[in-house]
Amino acid sequence: MPAGTAGREGRSSQDRVYHENVRDISNRPGEMRERTREFTVPEKMGEALAEVPAGERMELDVRLESVHEGILASVTVHTTMRAECGRCLKVFTTPFQVEFQELFAYTPSEADEYGVHGDHVDLEPPLRDAVVLALPFQPVCRPDCPGLDPESGELREAEAAGASDAEIDPRWAALAGFESSRVEASAVRAEEEPDSGEIPESESK
Repeated sequence: MPAGTAGREGRSSQDRVYHENVRDISNRPGEMRERTREFTVPEKMGEALAEVPAGERMELDVRLESVHEGILASVTVHTTMRAECGRCLKVFTTPFQVEFQELFAYTPSEADEYGVHGDHVDLEPPLRDAVVLALPFQPVCRPDCPGLDPESGELREAEAAGASDAEIDPRWAALAGFESSRVEASAVRAEEEPDSGEIPESESK
């Protein structure tokens, strides 16, 4: 088999994972079908810091409704996102979910972006659009990620763990020094002055 032919057949097979057969509900307004299915993502979705990589598992909850204009598809996508934290540059994965609804028209016009192709609808174009638009532009590994120190390039939390005390606001530094001096002076006077309740030894003789 020629290499070009094999490539086209492989590509066609990959595309078909997003196809939904609508033969049983086509042109039957009011008919509805629901199903859940899982497959391997054939081609990655996303180009920036976040993506759904090729080879990742994806689950679709699909509801297809036949209406007068065509087939209305309501889909919930469950998969895993792979991303690089925009603060600390750590690569992480996290569950990802997005929903979309699209009408596939029987006779697409200029206003209709998608149509019914014979006995099926192709969910791939609207699904890809929904996923890419929902991927975070600036993902973070966790909401409180402190990021990297601009000078050392190390995680800020590593510096924080090594610090014993929090920095004192400069506006309070003078007051803190004055209070410390006052306490030390009081302690010195207490050592020099005898207790008022005791009689000096020279007077008791």
